[in-house]
Amino acid sequence: MSADFRILQPPGWAKPKGYANGIAARGTFVLTGGQIGWNADCVFETDDFLGQVRQALANVVAVVRAAGGGPEHIARLTWYVTDIEAYRACLKDLGPIYRDIMGRNFPAMTLVQVVALVEPRAKVEIEGTAVLPE
Repeated sequence: MSADFRILQPPGWAKPKGYANGIAARGTFVLTGGQIGWNADCVFETDDFLGQVRQALANVVAVVRAAGGGPEHIARLTWYVTDIEAYRACLKDLGPIYRDIMGRNFPAMTLVQVVALVEPRAKVEIEGTAVLPE
C-alpha cells in the first residue's frame, strides 16, 4: 500500500483475509466506473467467470494508470457478480489471478450478487476507488 494509506482494523476484530475492513487515505481520488470482463475494444474474449474477473480487474487498473496510479493506490473495490456460487466455487483459483493483477494490495472490498448486469454476457462488474499521493 501507498505510504498515504492506513489500514483500519478495529481493536479485537479478527483480521480479514484478502481485504481490509477499512482504509484511511490522503491524496487525489480516482473513481472508476464499473468495469466488466471485456477488452479495450468492448469485446468479450471469454465467457469464463475467472477470465472475466481477470479482465475486469485489469480494466480497473488501466483506468487508475490513466490517472498516474497503479494497483497499490486502489483503496476500495466493489464487485457485482451474477452468480455467487460461481464466485465461491473458484476461490482457490481466484487468489493467483487477483495477485497477478493487484499484487499484495488488499483494499476494502464489497461483493454482492445481482440479478443481471447491463451487458448480458458480463458475469462480473468491478468498480474501484484509488487515492494517488499528493
